[in-house]
Amino acid sequence: MKYFVPCAKGLEYLLVDELLALGATRATAAVAGANAEGGDDLPYAVAMFSRLASRALWPLAAFDCVDEQALYDGAMQVEWSDHLNAEGTLVVDANVSGTGITHARFAAQRVKDAVVDQFRARTGTRPSVDSDNPDLRINLSVRKGKAVLSVDLGGGSLHRRGWRQAQGEAPLKETLAAAVLLRGGWPQIAAEGGSLLDPMCGSGTLIIEGALMALDRAPGLDRYGEALPTRWLALDRERWARTLASARERAAAGAQRALPPLRGSDIDPIAIRAAKANAERAGVAAHTAFACHELAELVPLSEARGLAVCNPPYDTRLAADPDLYRRLGDTLAQIVPGWRAALLCGSADLAYATGLRAGKRYVLFNGALECSLIVCDPIARPHAAARADTPDTPDPLSEGATMVANRLRKNLRSFKRWREREGVSCYRVYDADLPEYAAAIDVYCEADGESRTFLHIQEYGAPKTIPEADARRRFGELVRAASAVFALPVEHIAIKTRVRGKGGSTYSRQDQRNELLVVREGAALLRVNLFDYLDTGLFLDHRPMRLRLAAEAKGQRFLNLFAYTGAATVHAALGGASDTTTVDLSATYLHWASENLALNGCTGPSHRLQQADVMAWLAADRGQYGLIFLDPPTFSNSARAEDFDIQLSHVALLRLAMARLGPGGSLYFSNNFRRFRLDEPAVAEFADVQDISEHTIDPDFARNPRIHRCWRLRHRNG
Repeated sequence: MKYFVPCAKGLEYLLVDELLALGATRATAAVAGANAEGGDDLPYAVAMFSRLASRALWPLAAFDCVDEQALYDGAMQVEWSDHLNAEGTLVVDANVSGTGITHARFAAQRVKDAVVDQFRARTGTRPSVDSDNPDLRINLSVRKGKAVLSVDLGGGSLHRRGWRQAQGEAPLKETLAAAVLLRGGWPQIAAEGGSLLDPMCGSGTLIIEGALMALDRAPGLDRYGEALPTRWLALDRERWARTLASARERAAAGAQRALPPLRGSDIDPIAIRAAKANAERAGVAAHTAFACHELAELVPLSEARGLAVCNPPYDTRLAADPDLYRRLGDTLAQIVPGWRAALLCGSADLAYATGLRAGKRYVLFNGALECSLIVCDPIARPHAAARADTPDTPDPLSEGATMVANRLRKNLRSFKRWREREGVSCYRVYDADLPEYAAAIDVYCEADGESRTFLHIQEYGAPKTIPEADARRRFGELVRAASAVFALPVEHIAIKTRVRGKGGSTYSRQDQRNELLVVREGAALLRVNLFDYLDTGLFLDHRPMRLRLAAEAKGQRFLNLFAYTGAATVHAALGGASDTTTVDLSATYLHWASENLALNGCTGPSHRLQQADVMAWLAADRGQYGLIFLDPPTFSNSARAEDFDIQLSHVALLRLAMARLGPGGSLYFSNNFRRFRLDEPAVAEFADVQDISEHTIDPDFARNPRIHRCWRLRHRNG
């Protein structure tokens, strides 16, 4: 007898092997399933033992189906009284593809109409529809103009094992978890006494599925209990009883096996509670250990051999974070370097971000999302110090990544003379030069110690018309291109990605490495933090402005308003300012500014730091300053100050600041709001204004000349 056994895309070849092991005499892979030949036992074995199939189907009829009338006529040819009582209940599930019939719900309705009409015409009584607990669940598949009607023996999707009580935000289907484990070679590792680890386990799916697999407990035992959910009249109950007895016998033998602890951990305590509850219900609590830990808290394991499995976040509900993948790879290389790993990653680029060397790669689908499963054995090569960042032969870049790499090399050649002449060590090397690859890439070269180079890559928000998967793929290609061009390990690349959520596009949570680098800009040494915050502590586009302030600061009292981390103050102090005053509302930024000043030997009472709302501080201050730098944010709604909008407030702000400017002094006003319009008539009432924007843009920002605008203000008699 011929059967079609459906499964998720990417599982077809694994399913073929499983069907042959279950007794099929022949099996071949098809799209999202396998065609099999075998005896009448095969569908019952699939319902009980299959870990990969999505349905256990018993075929009733196959016929040509060019349109909805052919579908109705074909369904009418089935003798439905052999399968269902007139007073019974039914439901029809449909999957359709092709041009003849395009709507699955409509197709299911037409099959239901045929069944009902046949009963009504013959008996005057018709079955009713019960979507939750029908006597007969009918499955319809229409492909390439051919329709197949089957009885669904399992009563629905087989990924539901029967033990799940609670789940995390983005649970992994048990069938896909089984595929990850099988591709990772878990059955053999378990048979050899190896262990299992999932460091980001969520509600425990991979660990629990692994325990059940190692104990040879059939999925159908927990799913069904004594009886199949179907009340199909032609059900062979004796055949099912033999299948059930075989499953119980295997489970009893498997229960005698000694397993090492199968460990799962997660940062979310709610997920850990769910995992423990699920393990208890699945009957494997004695073999599993779940604990709440961050990746950084995990310690090396004593078992010499095992399998590390993981399904890191990657979809639209749990945003992909390449830096998280990097930390996952680092952690596994440190705690289980000799183990094998099977990691289901959101894409090939995210898999690459782990820094692990994949011996095998597979494409699997989590729903509609195409994922990359990598298998690494061992996790850390014997000749590698701690990880395998760079393969012996690097994977070739995709066509898109190659374009980005070529543009990066071109920009590096273009900037080389300027950088060497000006001594520039921190600069923007790419700024959405290729519109499809919308991101900014900044280079930071460390000024002391090992003089290491780092990249800071910040994604721009893609238009809503661009599918999330395309935007994620392109950004991944850009990251790979940058890594290849600069030949940097992944821990030297800071990645800031955007995620789409309610209310629009936002940035994903940043790292917490607390790693400060010291970089040089002109005569100044400055601390930057590339990983922990959205901004680094140094706005590179203001480099010319800061150097200008240094050149004009000698002998002047300098005032830095909205000072951020005080980089401009450091330049002014090194330029010979008689004293400096630095004003910002953020205690964090002022502490950072104090560290920058101390790093350059600029300490003492001549360098004041003021935590205050700038508008209120200006209104109260009575000092006079020869040089003022004013670089306000576009908006601010801090709870400690009045709401601020640069477009609405700039005239009042400039009037207050000009009141503090001494005779002959200069006030430099800059902002990054692209739609900003200076109210020149209003400002001209109290100051002479000169637009100097073009003189404050270096070559690395010339491609984006409106990155900021800058004006020089002086008193009219100055």
